[in-house]
Amino acid sequence: MATVGRRKLRDLFDDAPTPHIAHPPESHRRDFYVATDGSYSSDGSGLGVVVETRTGDRVARLAVPDEAPNNNVAEYRALHLGLDVLAARAPRDARVGVLVDHNDLAGDVNTAVLAARAHDYRPIREFSPPRGADHHWRGIRARVVGFEELRAAQLDSGTNPAHVLANEPDQYAHVNDEPARCPLPAFEDAGGDPKVPPPSRSDRRASD
Repeated sequence: MATVGRRKLRDLFDDAPTPHIAHPPESHRRDFYVATDGSYSSDGSGLGVVVETRTGDRVARLAVPDEAPNNNVAEYRALHLGLDVLAARAPRDARVGVLVDHNDLAGDVNTAVLAARAHDYRPIREFSPPRGADHHWRGIRARVVGFEELRAAQLDSGTNPAHVLANEPDQYAHVNDEPARCPLPAFEDAGGDPKVPPPSRSDRRASD
């Protein structure tokens, strides 16, 4: 369950900009949210992942030591890991909100989303993955088109809940032993047909 006093990933996503994609309030509704972060230092690198349902139920957390050559590559490696973790636990028709604190990565993800919708699959701008992240960028793009909907929001690193997991992977290694959970996102009862979301939280593609 969600921890008292800790902001849900959904709330963080709702308050954050989504580069290259319009982000009006009525389009925020997602089924799952994944926050990732990658760190790099001369003492070692780390990858952090947090996955929640829209009601704040935790699905997974990871704090993994890594050997990324720089911070930019670490960010792409972290998101690749996070989307792989989510894909193993979420249905293919899930709507996903991604939270990262790397502007270029958020922009690349949303550009890939828009390219997947275009009839010729051509992006609105060139992608900008860093040298050394090509394999992980291909994995991210494959995951992007593997879900019903996905968009990325950019956080400040200080508000990214995956930040501390990435920067102190040894200290937080115990989170990797948490039992795997696959909760489906709970329906938010609006007093009507449970198949129809409340108008204020419905996902209108025309507004994207």
